[in-house]
Parts: sequence; structure tokens; C-alpha cells
Amino acid sequence: MAKRVFFSFHYQDVIDFRANTVRNHWLTKKDREVAGFFDASIWESAKKTGDTAVKRLINKGISNTSNTCVLVGSNSFERRWVRYEIFKSIYEGNHVFAVHINKIKGKDQKVKAYGNNPFEYLGLEFSKDGKSVKPIEFKIKNWGYARDFDGYKLDKVAPKSYWGNVYKLSKWHKIYCWKTGDGYKNFSKWVK
Repeated sequence: MAKRVFFSFHYQDVIDFRANTVRNHWLTKKDREVAGFFDASIWESAKKTGDTAVKRLINKGISNTSNTCVLVGSNSFERRWVRYEIFKSIYEGNHVFAVHINKIKGKDQKVKAYGNNPFEYLGLEFSKDGKSVKPIEFKIKNWGYARDFDGYKLDKVAPKSYWGNVYKLSKWHKIYCWKTGDGYKNFSKWVK
């Protein structure tokens, strides 16, 4: 059965056509069941109406999805709303993974070097009793608490080895490459 996927991306990657190569690859498949997903993405249209409106739009886009795919271009890792979408997706219990898209030819017919893995720049700080976490992010030269996402209580106590520790999200979340990982064929396997 096809899953609902929220796509998180930097809008520049839509302009360059890379993001839509992944988001629209289902169009050349027999049907969405074969593709393995329904796209539940949103556009950045709410930016003009303020932070609360952007968060509301993102929250609505993520609701009723079970997966979040972060499309990693050159600057995705540093984009404020990509970071928020990742933390919100984790909070909601989505299966979160990333896909490098810079090896897809852009509208200029060129490829780029891999962008930085956003999961290396985001993390969770576990409380000393393992009952809550605080999202953290790397900002310029230091780690600090996330700008847009507050700490929260966990549904169940974290494993004892996590108590009082900080981990990058890359500990739990995988990143694939659309080109070398044959995303056209394998995307439905990356979705859980």
C-alpha cells in the first residue's frame, strides 16, 4: 500500500528542477501503488504571512503522513524551515530519511557536489531521566537549542544509555543518493 510522504526541501532545488525529479517520479510509473507514495508537500507560499503561518502550514502538511523525505541540495541543511520540518516530523513519529539530489542534472544540465547532510547539523539532548528531549542545532560555530522547536516529553522513557546525552540525528536517520542509490527504482523501499 502506498504511503503518504512529506517532502522537505530548499525552494532553490525546485527552481533547479532537482527536487521535482524525485517528487514527480511517480508520474512515469504504472500507478501510485507502484511508486509507493503520495506526495504531501507544501510550498513556501506562507512565508509572506509570518512565522506562525509558516509553522501552521508545515504542521498541516506533515499531518496524516507517515514519512518525511528531506531532499538534500547544496544549502538544505542550513534552511530554517527544513530544520523545523525535520524536528516536527520526528515529534509526530514519521519515518524520516534524506535523499541527496545534487547528482541529478539541473535545468543547466550540470550536477553539483553533494550538499551537507542535515542530520549532522541537528540533534537531540536527552534529559537526565530519559523522559524528555530538547532539539538542538549547529549554528555557525556552536551547538545550541533549536530556534523554532521546543523540548518535549517522550511517549516512553528513552533507553538508559541515552539519558543525559546528546546525539546527532544521523545516529537514527539514513541518507541515500538518488543517482547512485537508483532512487527511481528504490524510493519505495526507502519509504517505511
